[in-house]
Amino acid sequence: MKVPAFIVEDNATIRDNLISALEELTSLEIVGTADSEEDACKWLKRHPERWHIAIVDLFLKQGSGLGVIEAFRERPGSQKLIVLSNYATNDMRRRCKELGADAVFDKSNELDALVDFLMAPENQAVATAAR
Repeated sequence: MKVPAFIVEDNATIRDNLISALEELTSLEIVGTADSEEDACKWLKRHPERWHIAIVDLFLKQGSGLGVIEAFRERPGSQKLIVLSNYATNDMRRRCKELGADAVFDKSNELDALVDFLMAPENQAVATAAR
């Protein structure tokens, strides 16, 4: 069963490559994308039943991923918010977790860990049960 996911990434090349890789390596189905904080928040709020995983970059065309994380601090347990950024320092990881991120991964060297997280039975089961 496919798990609906939303991608927040402003770099079109990275976004397209990420979508291809995630759809090939995981059970995710990408249901939407945004390149700014405002567009991401609007879509995610208007379609709460359409996403179970949101993957968010920190640096966006407008606003930041931190704003997206904070806007969705209060969400159902079936929805996971994941940060994928080149700026995954220890301080930034801590800040993202404080704001409500479920996990933080570095784009440059933790893509395998992201895939493992997405395919973990507990993440698959929660998302599937919520459908």
